[in-house]
Amino acid sequence: MKKSDRHIRKRTIAEIVSFIQQNLTHYTVSQLCSALKFPRSTYYKALVCVPSNRQKEYEEFSQKVKEAYEDSKKRYGAVKICRTLNGSGIPCSIKRVQRHMAKQGLRSVVVKKYNHHASHGTVPDDKENILKRDFETETINQKWCTDITYIHVQKEGWTYLASVMDLCSRKIIGYAYGTSMTAELAVEAVKNACLNVRETRGIILHSDLGSQYTSQSFEKFLNSREIRHSFSRKGNPYDNACIESFHSVLKKEDKAAQGNTTLGTSP
Repeated sequence: MKKSDRHIRKRTIAEIVSFIQQNLTHYTVSQLCSALKFPRSTYYKALVCVPSNRQKEYEEFSQKVKEAYEDSKKRYGAVKICRTLNGSGIPCSIKRVQRHMAKQGLRSVVVKKYNHHASHGTVPDDKENILKRDFETETINQKWCTDITYIHVQKEGWTYLASVMDLCSRKIIGYAYGTSMTAELAVEAVKNACLNVRETRGIILHSDLGSQYTSQSFEKFLNSREIRHSFSRKGNPYDNACIESFHSVLKKEDKAAQGNTTLGTSP
């Protein structure tokens, strides 16, 4: 320990004190402190040292971060843990949560990252990206996003879930589930989202360029409710990141549960 201290990293007082205590059965305090060039006075002071209020608060917050992480079955990252703690009346910032997670070695369950490939195809002029990754809203029913994910179950095989999320509350406000990934399924999800909304005129609904969302029946329904349709750029899922994140959490839950259901994203 004495030699490695020069080449690896500087040990903390807590680590040195712990090492001394672990070896007291073989050596005296004087011998260990002398070998480590560690003052005996510092060793004895550390034994009776009372943690400061700041240190106690730091350790308590670290424990709360870990509890939130464990409650999410290790799925949540710093952003969602920060949101959870703030919702519980514990004020904190994302950077603070990141520091505590890094110190404890906490990382969210990671799924394979999508590698974006530039598309050389052209997108029709009427398929405009109105949202442009501006996910901020002032109130509900201003901006929605929608997507379809597939779910494999033992009995039916591949099934499909179409979801609609309100970007203000980040809640799923409408969904449809079926055995076929059709335009009707996508329309049904939006219809369900509109059930409790009196005025849908001007709402922005963002989706990808999937055939379900570019179909005539889907556009016809949106036009009947005067909903503005915004499209992701071709081959770029980050333009619809919020609903993609929701479906990603579903996959993480499935991975954590290690059940018989397999989740994925829409092709």
